[in-house]
Amino acid sequence: MKRKLRMGMVGGGKDAFIGAVHRIAAFMDGKIELVCGAFSINPEISRQSAAELFVAPDRVYADYEEMITKEAQLPEGERMDFLTVVTPNFLHFAPAKMALENGFDVVIEKPMTVTLEEAKELKAVVEKTGRTLCLTHTYSGYPMVKQAKAMVKEGHLGKIRKIVVEYPQGWLSRLSEREGNAGAAWRADPKKSGLSLVMGDIGTHAAHLAEYVSGLKITELCADLSTLVEGRVLDDDGSVLLRFDNGAKGVLMASQISAGEENAVRIRIYGEKGGLEWANEDPNNLIVKMLDQPRQLYRTGNAYNAPYTLSSFATHNTRIPAGHPEGLLEAFANIYRNFAATASAKREGREPSPEELDFPTVDDGVRGMAFVQNVVASNASNEKWTKFEM
Repeated sequence: MKRKLRMGMVGGGKDAFIGAVHRIAAFMDGKIELVCGAFSINPEISRQSAAELFVAPDRVYADYEEMITKEAQLPEGERMDFLTVVTPNFLHFAPAKMALENGFDVVIEKPMTVTLEEAKELKAVVEKTGRTLCLTHTYSGYPMVKQAKAMVKEGHLGKIRKIVVEYPQGWLSRLSEREGNAGAAWRADPKKSGLSLVMGDIGTHAAHLAEYVSGLKITELCADLSTLVEGRVLDDDGSVLLRFDNGAKGVLMASQISAGEENAVRIRIYGEKGGLEWANEDPNNLIVKMLDQPRQLYRTGNAYNAPYTLSSFATHNTRIPAGHPEGLLEAFANIYRNFAATASAKREGREPSPEELDFPTVDDGVRGMAFVQNVVASNASNEKWTKFEM
């Protein structure tokens, strides 16, 4: 990388949680700078946000259309290189599509769009323009998640038979959307969130994690969705039985009414020879359980001797010596760093390394929206199983 990449941002104004997380992650490696933005639909909040972030006043725009249009007219040495979209779901598609069509790469929050049709259209635009789109499925950025993926791929567990993935939260155990919680309000609105609250918001994370670590694809599912908080419009709890393309079976649970839980993401994968387990609330540890061996604990940042060496993908995404916690911000930053390295490599006419290319893309976004649509269809169907339609 010969210079910093210049980032523009749609959404993410002051007091917006996820916008701040994106900026911290993007800046962590010193490879990205924020040069422009349309930070809020409220012009004053947008101006205040820009001032706090040291964005020049003439690079603060009223909306994404103005930003993309004017940035595209700037000299190549000044304009933004990519756009980060951190708006509610229903405002993902349009700015991402316009940015791609105007020659900009895109980083976008999950789920990628509101509908599967929009996701497919966005993929077609990516393929037509040759731009790079990065989807921030954060949990795939952890070193020990990447180690788990490598061990499965290398056959340490044998043929995969069972996948259990869960994402329980408790923050929507009350009708928070009617208590002044802005984040809950738009997520619980089908016009802004999409077909499903729980599966769009966190179920997509669980489904992506299952496919990412296992290397398998969901082919059929059987879903049960519920709305357990009285007065809520969309579902807030769900369980899904899964079938994968190698014959493996799976269970996915996503819940936002699991009172007392925070972000307790966990995945367990079992093969013919053993299994492994990783949990978001203890992310430096990967537990490996073999049939004929004592339980093993792999830890981030250790230089183990063979045959227990950590994969190049795990070490590439490890930032600090063993024993120091690496958490959500570092995992998020790994995604940004790999995206930035890939985008820069393309600009410089060189091939990114496999480790640099290891971040969620538009294909993951399409599968995420297909997952939501198929889960909702299965829940509404009288059939026991629903084929995973794309």
